Amino acid sequence: MKIKRVIKWSLLSVVLGLVTWFQIAYWSSTNDCGRSIPAGSERMKAIRYCEYGPPDSVLKLEQVAKPVPNDNQILVRVRAVSLRFYDGGMLEGSVPGRLLFGLRKPKNTIPGSDFAGTVEGIGKNVTEFKPGDEVFGVRAGALAEYICVRQNGAVVTKPGNVTFEQAASIPTALVALQGLRDTGRVTAGQKVLINGASGGIGTFAVQIAKVFGAEVTGVCSTKNLELVRSIGADHVIDYSKEDYTKSDQRYDVIYDLVNNHSFAERRRVLKPGGICVIAGVGGSGMHEETLSRFLGVFTASFRSKFANEKFPIFGVDINSKDLGVLRDLTESGKVTPALTKTYPLSETAAAYKYLETGHASGKIAITFE
Repeated sequence: MKIKRVIKWSLLSVVLGLVTWFQIAYWSSTNDCGRSIPAGSERMKAIRYCEYGPPDSVLKLEQVAKPVPNDNQILVRVRAVSLRFYDGGMLEGSVPGRLLFGLRKPKNTIPGSDFAGTVEGIGKNVTEFKPGDEVFGVRAGALAEYICVRQNGAVVTKPGNVTFEQAASIPTALVALQGLRDTGRVTAGQKVLINGASGGIGTFAVQIAKVFGAEVTGVCSTKNLELVRSIGADHVIDYSKEDYTKSDQRYDVIYDLVNNHSFAERRRVLKPGGICVIAGVGGSGMHEETLSRFLGVFTASFRSKFANEKFPIFGVDINSKDLGVLRDLTESGKVTPALTKTYPLSETAAAYKYLETGHASGKIAITFE
Protein backbone atom coordinates (compact mmCIF):
# COMPACT_ATOMS: atom_id res chain seq x y z
CA MET A 1 0.00 0.00 0.00
CA LYS A 2 2.83 2.37 0.83
CA ILE A 3 4.43 1.78 -2.57
CA LYS A 4 1.10 2.49 -4.30
CA ARG A 5 0.77 5.79 -2.44
CA VAL A 6 4.33 6.75 -3.43
CA ILE A 7 3.62 5.96 -7.09
CA LYS A 8 0.30 7.82 -6.95
CA TRP A 9 1.78 10.99 -5.44
CA SER A 10 4.81 10.79 -7.75
CA LEU A 11 2.54 10.68 -10.79
CA LEU A 12 0.43 13.54 -9.47
CA SER A 13 3.59 15.58 -8.88
CA VAL A 14 4.75 14.94 -12.45
CA VAL A 15 1.36 15.94 -13.88
CA LEU A 16 1.24 19.07 -11.70
CA GLY A 17 4.77 19.96 -12.77
CA LEU A 18 3.91 19.57 -16.45
CA VAL A 19 0.76 21.67 -16.10
CA THR A 20 2.72 24.38 -14.27
CA TRP A 21 5.48 24.31 -16.90
CA PHE A 22 2.93 24.59 -19.71
CA GLN A 23 1.18 27.54 -18.09
CA ILE A 24 4.45 29.40 -17.53
CA ALA A 25 5.74 28.59 -21.03
CA TYR A 26 2.43 29.58 -22.63
CA TRP A 27 1.98 32.92 -20.94
CA SER A 28 5.66 33.86 -21.18
CA SER A 29 5.64 33.15 -24.91
CA THR A 30 5.78 36.59 -26.46
CA ASN A 31 7.55 38.57 -29.18
CA ASP A 32 8.79 42.04 -30.06
CA CYS A 33 5.61 43.20 -31.79
CA GLY A 34 4.46 46.54 -30.44
CA ARG A 35 7.97 47.74 -29.63
CA SER A 36 8.95 50.99 -31.27
CA ILE A 37 11.92 51.24 -33.61
CA PRO A 38 14.90 52.74 -31.74
CA ALA A 39 15.55 56.40 -32.50
CA GLY A 40 18.19 56.90 -35.18
CA SER A 41 17.88 53.37 -36.57
CA GLU A 42 17.67 52.85 -40.31
CA ARG A 43 14.47 51.22 -41.48
CA MET A 44 13.61 48.47 -43.93
CA LYS A 45 10.57 46.59 -45.17
CA ALA A 46 9.79 43.13 -43.79
CA ILE A 47 6.94 40.66 -43.64
CA ARG A 48 5.82 40.09 -40.06
CA TYR A 49 3.27 37.97 -38.23
CA CYS A 50 2.60 38.76 -34.58
CA GLU A 51 -0.07 36.10 -34.02
CA TYR A 52 -0.78 32.66 -35.44
CA GLY A 53 -3.47 32.40 -38.08
CA PRO A 54 -4.29 32.24 -41.79
CA PRO A 55 -1.85 34.06 -44.12
CA ASP A 56 -4.18 36.83 -45.27
CA SER A 57 -5.04 37.69 -41.65
CA VAL A 58 -1.64 37.67 -39.96
CA LEU A 59 0.99 38.53 -42.57
CA LYS A 60 1.74 42.25 -42.73
CA LEU A 61 4.26 44.29 -44.71
CA GLU A 62 5.80 46.63 -42.13
CA GLN A 63 8.74 48.92 -41.42
CA VAL A 64 11.29 47.48 -38.98
CA ALA A 65 14.80 48.37 -37.88
CA LYS A 66 17.52 47.49 -40.38
CA PRO A 67 20.03 45.05 -38.80
CA VAL A 68 23.69 45.92 -38.28
CA PRO A 69 26.26 43.13 -38.75
CA ASN A 70 28.65 42.30 -35.93
CA ASP A 71 32.35 41.60 -36.48
CA ASN A 72 31.71 38.05 -37.73
CA GLN A 73 28.63 38.65 -39.86
CA ILE A 74 27.78 39.76 -43.36
CA LEU A 75 24.90 42.09 -44.22
CA VAL A 76 22.89 40.67 -47.11
CA ARG A 77 20.44 42.60 -49.24
CA VAL A 78 17.80 39.94 -49.87
CA ARG A 79 16.68 39.55 -53.46
CA ALA A 80 14.49 36.45 -53.16
CA VAL A 81 13.15 33.98 -50.57
CA SER A 82 11.70 30.53 -51.30
CA LEU A 83 9.10 28.83 -49.14
CA ARG A 84 9.57 25.44 -47.48
CA PHE A 85 6.91 22.81 -46.82
CA TYR A 86 6.83 23.56 -43.07
CA ASP A 87 6.27 27.31 -43.49
CA GLY A 88 2.52 26.86 -43.64
CA GLY A 89 2.36 24.90 -40.37
CA MET A 90 4.61 27.46 -38.69
CA LEU A 91 2.29 30.30 -39.68
CA GLU A 92 -0.99 28.62 -38.79
CA GLY A 93 0.22 27.60 -35.33
CA SER A 94 -0.01 23.83 -35.56
CA VAL A 95 0.89 21.90 -32.39
CA PRO A 96 4.39 20.94 -33.67
CA GLY A 97 4.86 24.50 -34.88
CA ARG A 98 3.91 26.04 -31.55
CA LEU A 99 6.29 23.74 -29.69
CA LEU A 100 9.11 24.88 -31.95
CA PHE A 101 8.29 28.52 -32.60
CA GLY A 102 6.34 29.70 -29.55
CA LEU A 103 3.32 28.37 -27.68
CA ARG A 104 1.11 31.45 -27.54
CA LYS A 105 2.77 33.73 -30.07
CA PRO A 106 5.57 33.26 -32.61
CA LYS A 107 8.95 34.17 -31.11
CA ASN A 108 10.50 35.13 -34.43
CA THR A 109 8.03 37.47 -36.09
CA ILE A 110 9.68 37.52 -39.51
CA PRO A 111 9.09 34.25 -41.41
CA GLY A 112 11.10 32.65 -44.19
CA SER A 113 14.55 31.07 -44.14
CA ASP A 114 15.87 30.19 -47.60
CA PHE A 115 17.29 33.30 -49.24
CA ALA A 116 19.45 34.63 -52.03
CA GLY A 117 20.89 38.11 -52.26
CA THR A 118 23.92 40.37 -52.45
CA VAL A 119 26.47 41.09 -49.74
CA GLU A 120 26.21 44.77 -48.86
CA GLY A 121 28.48 44.97 -45.83
CA ILE A 122 30.86 42.84 -43.77
CA GLY A 123 32.17 42.73 -40.20
CA LYS A 124 35.85 43.40 -39.55
CA ASN A 125 36.65 39.70 -39.02
CA VAL A 126 34.99 38.51 -42.23
CA THR A 127 37.42 37.15 -44.81
CA GLU A 128 35.33 34.74 -46.90
CA PHE A 129 32.97 37.30 -48.42
CA LYS A 130 33.18 40.83 -49.76
CA PRO A 131 30.61 43.47 -50.70
CA GLY A 132 29.04 42.70 -54.03
CA ASP A 133 29.22 38.91 -53.68
CA GLU A 134 26.04 37.11 -54.68
CA VAL A 135 25.13 34.49 -52.08
CA PHE A 136 22.41 32.09 -50.99
CA GLY A 137 21.73 30.13 -47.83
CA VAL A 138 19.52 29.62 -44.79
CA ARG A 139 18.77 32.19 -42.11
CA ALA A 140 15.64 32.52 -39.96
CA GLY A 141 13.72 35.73 -40.57
CA ALA A 142 14.67 35.99 -44.24
CA LEU A 143 11.53 37.77 -45.48
CA ALA A 144 13.10 41.19 -44.99
CA GLU A 145 15.06 43.57 -47.19
CA TYR A 146 18.23 42.91 -45.18
CA ILE A 147 19.50 40.11 -42.96
CA CYS A 148 22.72 39.46 -41.06
CA VAL A 149 24.36 36.05 -41.49
CA ARG A 150 27.41 34.58 -39.76
CA GLN A 151 30.27 34.12 -42.22
CA ASN A 152 30.63 30.52 -41.03
CA GLY A 153 26.88 29.97 -41.09
CA ALA A 154 24.75 28.33 -43.78
CA VAL A 155 25.71 30.68 -46.62
CA VAL A 156 27.78 30.20 -49.79
CA THR A 157 28.34 32.01 -53.05
CA LYS A 158 25.53 31.78 -55.59
CA PRO A 159 25.84 29.77 -58.82
CA GLY A 160 26.36 32.15 -61.71
CA ASN A 161 24.00 30.35 -64.06
CA VAL A 162 20.75 30.77 -62.10
CA THR A 163 18.56 33.67 -61.01
CA PHE A 164 18.22 34.85 -57.42
CA GLU A 165 14.79 33.23 -57.30
CA GLN A 166 16.22 29.87 -58.37
CA ALA A 167 19.18 30.20 -55.99
CA ALA A 168 16.83 30.82 -53.05
CA SER A 169 15.20 27.47 -53.89
CA ILE A 170 18.41 25.45 -53.63
CA PRO A 171 18.61 25.02 -49.80
CA THR A 172 15.50 22.83 -49.92
CA ALA A 173 17.62 20.30 -51.80
CA LEU A 174 19.57 19.60 -48.61
CA VAL A 175 16.71 17.30 -47.60
CA ALA A 176 17.01 15.38 -50.87
CA LEU A 177 20.82 15.28 -50.94
CA GLN A 178 21.25 14.02 -47.38
CA GLY A 179 18.25 11.70 -47.50
CA LEU A 180 19.44 9.94 -50.65
CA ARG A 181 23.19 10.04 -50.05
CA ASP A 182 23.51 9.52 -46.29
CA THR A 183 20.30 7.70 -45.28
CA GLY A 184 19.30 5.89 -48.48
CA ARG A 185 22.93 5.33 -49.50
CA VAL A 186 21.95 5.42 -53.17
CA THR A 187 24.55 4.06 -55.60
CA ALA A 188 24.82 3.72 -59.36
CA GLY A 189 22.54 1.13 -60.94
CA GLN A 190 20.01 1.04 -58.12
CA LYS A 191 16.29 1.46 -58.70
CA VAL A 192 14.92 4.42 -56.74
CA LEU A 193 11.30 5.51 -56.42
CA ILE A 194 10.45 9.10 -55.42
CA ASN A 195 6.94 9.38 -53.97
CA GLY A 196 5.98 13.05 -54.26
CA ALA A 197 8.33 13.70 -57.18
CA SER A 198 6.78 16.96 -58.36
CA GLY A 199 7.04 18.93 -55.10
CA GLY A 200 9.74 21.32 -53.92
CA ILE A 201 11.91 18.56 -52.46
CA GLY A 202 10.82 15.86 -54.89
CA THR A 203 11.99 17.73 -57.99
CA PHE A 204 15.45 17.96 -56.45
CA ALA A 205 15.35 14.32 -55.31
CA VAL A 206 14.70 13.08 -58.86
CA GLN A 207 17.70 15.00 -60.20
CA ILE A 208 20.06 14.10 -57.35
CA ALA A 209 19.19 10.39 -57.60
CA LYS A 210 20.09 10.62 -61.30
CA VAL A 211 23.40 12.28 -60.38
CA PHE A 212 24.13 9.21 -58.23
CA GLY A 213 23.49 6.99 -61.27
CA ALA A 214 20.16 5.52 -60.18
CA GLU A 215 17.24 4.45 -62.36
CA VAL A 216 14.54 6.79 -61.11
CA THR A 217 10.77 6.38 -60.98
CA GLY A 218 8.72 9.43 -60.00
CA VAL A 219 5.22 9.31 -58.55
CA CYS A 220 3.04 12.39 -59.07
CA SER A 221 -0.34 13.64 -60.27
CA THR A 222 -1.50 13.71 -63.90
CA LYS A 223 -0.81 17.42 -64.34
CA ASN A 224 2.81 17.05 -63.21
CA LEU A 225 3.85 14.08 -65.32
CA GLU A 226 5.66 16.20 -67.90
CA LEU A 227 7.44 18.24 -65.20
CA VAL A 228 8.84 15.07 -63.61
CA ARG A 229 9.88 13.68 -67.00
CA SER A 230 11.57 16.95 -67.89
CA ILE A 231 13.86 16.82 -64.85
CA GLY A 232 15.18 13.38 -65.74
CA ALA A 233 12.90 10.67 -64.32
CA ASP A 234 13.27 7.41 -66.25
CA HIS A 235 9.72 6.35 -65.41
CA VAL A 236 6.68 8.22 -64.09
CA ILE A 237 3.62 6.88 -62.29
CA ASP A 238 0.34 8.78 -62.18
CA TYR A 239 -0.93 8.02 -58.68
CA SER A 240 -4.53 8.73 -59.73
CA LYS A 241 -4.34 5.79 -62.16
CA GLU A 242 -1.82 3.42 -60.64
CA ASP A 243 -0.78 2.40 -57.12
CA TYR A 244 2.96 1.80 -57.12
CA THR A 245 2.69 -0.55 -54.14
CA LYS A 246 0.59 -2.96 -56.21
CA SER A 247 3.03 -3.27 -59.11
CA ASP A 248 5.50 -6.09 -59.78
CA GLN A 249 8.44 -3.67 -59.76
CA ARG A 250 10.89 -3.79 -56.85
CA TYR A 251 13.08 -0.92 -55.63
CA ASP A 252 16.34 -0.64 -53.74
CA VAL A 253 15.28 2.69 -52.24
CA ILE A 254 11.94 4.44 -51.81
CA TYR A 255 12.29 8.14 -51.00
CA ASP A 256 8.88 8.90 -49.54
CA LEU A 257 7.73 12.50 -49.20
CA VAL A 258 4.06 11.63 -48.77
CA ASN A 259 3.84 8.62 -46.44
CA ASN A 260 0.39 7.69 -47.74
CA HIS A 261 0.93 3.93 -47.79
CA SER A 262 1.24 1.42 -44.99
CA PHE A 263 4.45 -0.20 -43.82
CA ALA A 264 3.43 -3.55 -45.36
CA GLU A 265 2.48 -2.02 -48.71
CA ARG A 266 5.81 -0.26 -49.13
CA ARG A 267 7.82 -3.16 -47.79
CA ARG A 268 6.26 -5.40 -50.45
CA VAL A 269 7.83 -3.37 -53.28
CA LEU A 270 11.24 -3.03 -51.65
CA LYS A 271 13.99 -5.44 -52.61
CA PRO A 272 15.29 -7.61 -49.75
CA GLY A 273 17.30 -5.33 -47.47
CA GLY A 274 15.89 -2.23 -49.20
CA ILE A 275 15.44 1.17 -47.59
CA CYS A 276 12.40 3.45 -47.44
CA VAL A 277 13.59 6.92 -46.47
CA ILE A 278 10.70 8.72 -44.77
CA ALA A 279 11.18 12.36 -45.68
CA GLY A 280 7.74 13.97 -45.39
CA VAL A 281 3.99 13.59 -44.95
CA GLY A 282 2.80 15.41 -48.07
CA GLY A 283 2.14 19.10 -48.60
CA SER A 284 2.45 22.08 -46.29
CA GLY A 285 0.41 23.00 -43.26
CA MET A 286 -2.06 20.80 -41.37
CA HIS A 287 -4.57 18.77 -43.36
CA GLU A 288 -7.12 16.10 -42.49
CA GLU A 289 -4.63 13.28 -43.03
CA THR A 290 -1.54 14.96 -41.56
CA LEU A 291 -1.78 13.56 -38.03
CA SER A 292 -2.36 9.97 -39.15
CA ARG A 293 0.60 10.22 -41.52
CA PHE A 294 2.82 11.60 -38.76
CA LEU A 295 1.87 8.63 -36.59
CA GLY A 296 2.52 6.35 -39.57
CA VAL A 297 6.08 7.65 -39.80
CA PHE A 298 6.95 6.43 -36.31
CA THR A 299 4.95 3.20 -36.65
CA ALA A 300 6.76 2.24 -39.86
CA SER A 301 10.15 3.15 -38.45
CA PHE A 302 9.52 1.07 -35.32
CA ARG A 303 8.22 -1.96 -37.22
CA SER A 304 11.22 -1.90 -39.54
CA LYS A 305 13.50 -2.56 -36.57
CA PHE A 306 12.24 -6.15 -36.72
CA ALA A 307 12.60 -6.53 -40.49
CA ASN A 308 15.39 -6.61 -43.07
CA GLU A 309 13.88 -3.64 -44.90
CA LYS A 310 14.47 -0.39 -43.05
CA PHE A 311 12.29 2.74 -42.76
CA PRO A 312 14.63 5.32 -41.20
CA ILE A 313 13.60 8.81 -40.13
CA PHE A 314 16.25 11.43 -40.69
CA GLY A 315 16.75 15.07 -39.82
CA VAL A 316 18.36 17.52 -42.20
CA ASP A 317 21.71 19.07 -41.25
CA ILE A 318 21.83 22.64 -42.55
CA ASN A 319 25.48 23.36 -43.30
CA SER A 320 27.58 25.31 -45.76
CA LYS A 321 29.55 22.27 -46.96
CA ASP A 322 26.48 20.60 -48.47
CA LEU A 323 25.19 23.93 -49.75
CA GLY A 324 28.51 24.09 -51.61
CA VAL A 325 27.88 20.61 -53.04
CA LEU A 326 24.47 21.75 -54.29
CA ARG A 327 25.96 24.95 -55.72
CA ASP A 328 28.50 22.92 -57.71
CA LEU A 329 25.82 20.52 -58.99
CA THR A 330 23.71 23.50 -60.07
CA GLU A 331 26.62 25.31 -61.69
CA SER A 332 27.54 22.19 -63.66
CA GLY A 333 23.97 21.89 -64.95
CA LYS A 334 23.37 18.53 -63.28
CA VAL A 335 20.67 20.01 -61.04
CA THR A 336 18.24 22.78 -62.00
CA PRO A 337 15.79 24.32 -59.48
CA ALA A 338 12.24 23.66 -60.67
CA LEU A 339 10.86 27.12 -59.91
CA THR A 340 7.20 27.21 -60.95
CA LYS A 341 5.74 30.33 -59.29
CA THR A 342 7.02 33.70 -58.09
CA TYR A 343 5.24 36.39 -56.08
CA PRO A 344 6.25 39.96 -55.21
CA LEU A 345 6.82 40.73 -51.53
CA SER A 346 3.49 42.56 -51.38
CA GLU A 347 1.70 39.30 -52.30
CA THR A 348 3.40 37.07 -49.72
CA ALA A 349 0.05 36.01 -48.24
CA ALA A 350 -1.05 34.70 -51.64
CA ALA A 351 2.17 32.68 -51.89
CA TYR A 352 1.52 31.07 -48.50
CA LYS A 353 -2.10 30.30 -49.40
CA TYR A 354 -0.98 28.57 -52.58
CA LEU A 355 1.63 26.58 -50.63
CA GLU A 356 -0.97 25.45 -48.11
CA THR A 357 -3.16 23.87 -50.78
CA GLY A 358 -0.79 20.92 -50.47
CA HIS A 359 -0.59 20.55 -54.25
CA ALA A 360 2.12 23.05 -55.17
CA SER A 361 4.51 21.73 -57.80
CA GLY A 362 8.18 22.67 -57.81
CA LYS A 363 9.36 25.64 -55.79
CA ILE A 364 7.69 28.96 -54.92
CA ALA A 365 9.74 32.12 -54.55
CA ILE A 366 9.00 35.61 -53.23
CA THR A 367 10.85 38.45 -54.92
CA PHE A 368 11.85 41.86 -53.60
CA GLU A 369 10.99 44.83 -55.79
